[in-house]
Amino acid sequence: MVTNPLTLNLDTVHLTDEQFYQLCQNNQELKFERTPKGKLIIMPPVGGENGNREADLIADLVIWNRQAQLGYTFSSSTIFKLPNGADRSPDVAWIRRERWEALTPEQRRKFPPIAPDFVIELRSATDDLEMLRSKMQEYLDAGVQLAWLINPQQQQVEIYRPAKDVEVRNLPTELSGENILPGFSLNLADY
Repeated sequence: MVTNPLTLNLDTVHLTDEQFYQLCQNNQELKFERTPKGKLIIMPPVGGENGNREADLIADLVIWNRQAQLGYTFSSSTIFKLPNGADRSPDVAWIRRERWEALTPEQRRKFPPIAPDFVIELRSATDDLEMLRSKMQEYLDAGVQLAWLINPQQQQVEIYRPAKDVEVRNLPTELSGENILPGFSLNLADY
């Protein structure tokens, strides 16, 4: 059974950042995001295949990052407060060390007010492709430098870069972290 995200229109509620944080803390069994217009999105859990793929993606990035020591890697449990007011949790995220360490301890403890430098979204059976594409553009607008939308359903990956057209590749393919993640590559043969 495919379950779509539930979107609640909170136009008249106007949750503050602290109230949104407390809502997430008080309902940790649920995964929330918030759009720039304040709509609350309750994300369904992913199945075993997607959960395993997501873990593999995080592991590959963590292994590279432990060698490179250039930044910090984050899972889909991390919510980032983007400059447009949205609260988003990419499946995989990475932030350069100096940018992360410039945040205060309080900012790092809660929902960091920073756009990652790099994100990966892995489309699951419950994800609407157009909503994901819109989210990818939102990441770029917020300052993300490189973003990959992996779409196993259509056997494609979309590569997003600032001020460039989206590049679409068929799977399997090898992706490069380019100058954002120097030396990082990902072989998408199993997606």
